[in-house]
Amino acid sequence: MNSHSSSKWIVTLAVLLHLLVVLLHGRAHTELGVGLSNWQQAYVMLVILLAPLVAMVMSWTRLARAGVWLLFLSLLGALIFGGVYHYIVISNDHVAHLPPGDARGLFQVTAVLLLVTETAGVLVAAIILRRFSKA
Repeated sequence: MNSHSSSKWIVTLAVLLHLLVVLLHGRAHTELGVGLSNWQQAYVMLVILLAPLVAMVMSWTRLARAGVWLLFLSLLGALIFGGVYHYIVISNDHVAHLPPGDARGLFQVTAVLLLVTETAGVLVAAIILRRFSKA
């Protein structure tokens, strides 16, 4: 398996794991009634949900390098957004200030898993981009 072939599989795995966590976290948001402002909803849809999927598809094409850049930037943006809103800004989106409900545990676990999958995705993209620059 060549470097590009393994890279696209690694990108696919990283994106699909992140997508699973995003969907579970969205479910926790819905069950707890933790809403987002209009701009936050747009950011989540475009940067956190859609951009990594587009990056994954691009990684299977001749646009793979651009796709990995998109993955790097979108997951870095997702990591910063989630870190700020889940752990810094005090609101009902903060893991320590959630409204009551059965989905609090799911919210808290998936908030951590988002940090893990986003950090992993950023690192994977950075490593692949380094490989591309050496090729």
